[in-house]
Amino acid sequence: MKRTTLIAFFAVLGLFTVLTGCSKKKTAPLSDRIKKAWTAQKVEENNVTVYTKGGANNVKPGYSQYSLDLSNPPTVVIKQVDGFTSTGQYELQGDTKLILKSLSPAPTDGPTIEFTIGTVTDNSLEITRTTADRKTGGTTNKYTLANP
Repeated sequence: MKRTTLIAFFAVLGLFTVLTGCSKKKTAPLSDRIKKAWTAQKVEENNVTVYTKGGANNVKPGYSQYSLDLSNPPTVVIKQVDGFTSTGQYELQGDTKLILKSLSPAPTDGPTIEFTIGTVTDNSLEITRTTADRKTGGTTNKYTLANP
């Protein structure tokens, strides 16, 4: 009797393991995961943190208004550190590059801005400019953005 109960227990345990092991959550494509309105949580210029949301000692508090709206593909609206807002189009190159193009009015650096994509979660997007930003004194900027 004990042996039959033990065999039945392991059979049920094995079936449970197989069933739960096969139900892996699929990750949505990057294009779907970034399709949101993002705001700055942390900004680094040349690897120095200059802004943290809610921080008391922010070197550049203007980043509190920085936003990147990717919620209506392929349209993008970017509001920069000084409040300058441009509208254009965006595209992804694989899962590693975000390109904002045909921005109007054109920002200081021209109508195209490119970013390397870092870590992406449901509520966080990390991007780094591929070129220096003249608006911030020629710094290379890394943005950790959040979807409020």
